[in-house]
Amino acid sequence: MAIEQERILAENRRWEREFASDLYAPWQPGEALFRASRSRWAARMLHESGAFPSTGAPCLEVGYASLGWLGELISWGVRESDLHGIELDSTRAARAKGILPGADLRVGDATRMPWADETFRLIVVSTVFSSILDENVRKAAANEIVRVLAPRGAVLWYDMRVRNPRNPNVRPVSRGALTELFPMLRGPVRSVTLAPPLARWCAPRSWVLAEALESLPFLRTHLIAVLSKR
Repeated sequence: MAIEQERILAENRRWEREFASDLYAPWQPGEALFRASRSRWAARMLHESGAFPSTGAPCLEVGYASLGWLGELISWGVRESDLHGIELDSTRAARAKGILPGADLRVGDATRMPWADETFRLIVVSTVFSSILDENVRKAAANEIVRVLAPRGAVLWYDMRVRNPRNPNVRPVSRGALTELFPMLRGPVRSVTLAPPLARWCAPRSWVLAEALESLPFLRTHLIAVLSKR
């Protein structure tokens, strides 16, 4: 597991060196399209599953990076003091801690989380598992997520389902693989997110066209799911 952790951290540093720092900035039209779509579907699916977070409900994000979904959870009514997180990369974690000093944001390994069994009503796992190439590490992290998830709690999942031929350091998670990772959880899964290269070209030129293209399932590259622990 230590080898996989070192590989992930090295890949993070490579990414920061080789790609523009504002590639994922919220003012980028393509990024705004991604965020609007996944947030809309997340809120709708959580509500329909009876898992939309309420004030006072402890929520965890696995792999919160520089902020992740934590700001989104606050906009949904979750208190900062009810936010928790685990992040492998201490550099990225420091940025998030500076933004949300009242949240319980920790640096550590998702395969060994420092919380008791059945602690969290909602656990967000967003673009984490596609960065894990080692199958044993994937399974260990999934088992740990299920361990800290409360009964009738839910996992909000968002990750790529289509391979990126330009990046061998990520591995998509198909519907079948998602089921294998969380065999004890059940819930709706749908495809979202217009293929990023297409979205980054199209969104600055025509938002209407970008949304129209995103309505075509074969152009969507990610899965979003709400998986409940019954």
